[in-house]
Amino acid sequence: MNGKTMREKLHIGERVYGTMIVAESPRWPSAAAGAGIDFAFIDTEHPAHDREKMSWYCQLFEAHGVVPVVRIPSPSPYEASAALDGGARGVIAPYIETVEQVRAHVGAVKYSPHKGERLAKHMSGEEPLEPELKDYLLKRNENNIAIVNIESIPALEALDEMLDVEGLDAVLIGPNDLTTNLAIPNQYDHPRYIEAVDMVLTKARAKGIGFGNHIVYGGVGKEQEIRWAKMGANLIVHSIDIIAFRNGISQEIESIKAALSETGDEVALEDIHL
Repeated sequence: MNGKTMREKLHIGERVYGTMIVAESPRWPSAAAGAGIDFAFIDTEHPAHDREKMSWYCQLFEAHGVVPVVRIPSPSPYEASAALDGGARGVIAPYIETVEQVRAHVGAVKYSPHKGERLAKHMSGEEPLEPELKDYLLKRNENNIAIVNIESIPALEALDEMLDVEGLDAVLIGPNDLTTNLAIPNQYDHPRYIEAVDMVLTKARAKGIGFGNHIVYGGVGKEQEIRWAKMGANLIVHSIDIIAFRNGISQEIESIKAALSETGDEVALEDIHL
């Protein structure tokens, strides 16, 4: 899959699947492609990834047909431009709360390398781009995807206006930050949180904009993930590599322990073949 196809799927309501990658290994892109995911969520807001490593990751994922989607450290158009220069196709701006921030982010992602006052005037509707310049910029950035994190009460209050920004492709709930801002930290089954997510999902899909919620844990979270997907959530961001590794290995180790406990068998050294 490429960025253009992923962007189109987000708008028409088709699902795309991905996971957060935080571990650093040149083997991860091929493993991700083998796992059947469409995109890799590369987070540079919280993990300590530098620009060079992020760029290598983006190039490798794209070479394996996995769309590299980078969350930048702050809602800055200059950070977005740096991610694109490194090879990102999708760029997520964290903790967006105003329509001005959305315009700045969309401008950086969809109109690179145009910047500054002229771009700001275009994004606010004050000044149209010359036809030749607009055609050049749209063609140059046709594989780019603009995504913003919804993580606070001010963002919920400004949602309608933010969703009207032309060029926005998807919104992504940041569950830890949103529950914290709602004064119910990490209570992912709380009615207040579920109501907020339902509202964002419904409004985003009504506008033809993709919607996602980063579901990290199982249990209630997984049940809600499926429920939201049935409601129209189509930016499916499931788990994190290190958590998936921990959960998978712990389950297998526990099953081995249980089997050995049940049988009481001991394995002789000569029966072990390496």
